Amino acid sequence: MNWLTYVIVNVLSDSTRIYVDNYISDTYFKERGAASQRFFYGFAYILLAIIVALCSGLDLSSAPMPSLGLFCLSGFITGIASIPYYSVLEKDNSTNLGIFLQLAPVLYLIFGWLFLGDTISPMQFLSFAIILSAPLLIIATSRKRSRNVRLKAMGLASLYVIMDIISSLLFVHANTPSLNLGSEIAVFFFGSGIGNLFIMLLYPKWIKRFHRVLKESKNKILFPITIGFLLNAVKSFSYRVALALAPAIALASVTSDATEPIVIFFMGIVLTLIWPKFGREKLDKKTVLVHLLATVIVVVGIVLMQF
Repeated sequence: MNWLTYVIVNVLSDSTRIYVDNYISDTYFKERGAASQRFFYGFAYILLAIIVALCSGLDLSSAPMPSLGLFCLSGFITGIASIPYYSVLEKDNSTNLGIFLQLAPVLYLIFGWLFLGDTISPMQFLSFAIILSAPLLIIATSRKRSRNVRLKAMGLASLYVIMDIISSLLFVHANTPSLNLGSEIAVFFFGSGIGNLFIMLLYPKWIKRFHRVLKESKNKILFPITIGFLLNAVKSFSYRVALALAPAIALASVTSDATEPIVIFFMGIVLTLIWPKFGREKLDKKTVLVHLLATVIVVVGIVLMQF
């Protein structure tokens, strides 16, 4: 498969997992301490890392330690990035989160300018303004009581995006011919598992929260959490493979970010119509039009960024 196929897989899995995570957060955690489900993710990622390592033939004795360290750090950062991610889900809905996360292409270019010496053209500056107007539109058209909440959600989404970008850049930088991609992903998954367990050490109350929700749901939460974990793993795997195979990191990132808000928007409408408990999006005329306009703005801005 080429890099574009992996981008498509990433977009579909990432869009779906946002709705699964939002459903779990609202239904089981009642929008309080949803990040505690990462206690499950921590052990699951370590188990998955072992399976992938065995299948890929990872040999730690001959593997370059600096690269292994960077892959592990990349996964670790992805693990702790779940803190701002779940904080956003507790404050806002899936479609708005999808719009807020489209700050990624802007931040990719800024990071490239700061750390890699990339240049930013006037057209790209224009695209920055266009993309940033999408989340601002969401906030401006919200009720007065919701604006402060959505401003905080936008800030937390930006923090999550920054951490994800740093993780992705570390992964690509550590890529080496002496390791096959499967081995690299295995170490990344291991780091992600450690990162998820690390935040449990920072917030021990989340472990108690997870056990309480597990007991209250009579273990029913295990099924949606497992689905969410598998979607998250597919998303992490496919995106990093796309970054490694694409002619340029920015190309893979922009292609993914240009299509994801469209998928999230239409997925939200379809899910709300056929499965209201899962979709749970507001489908009044004003909300749909605002989200549609914001989605179009993001796509136009990302396309302009290529010139």
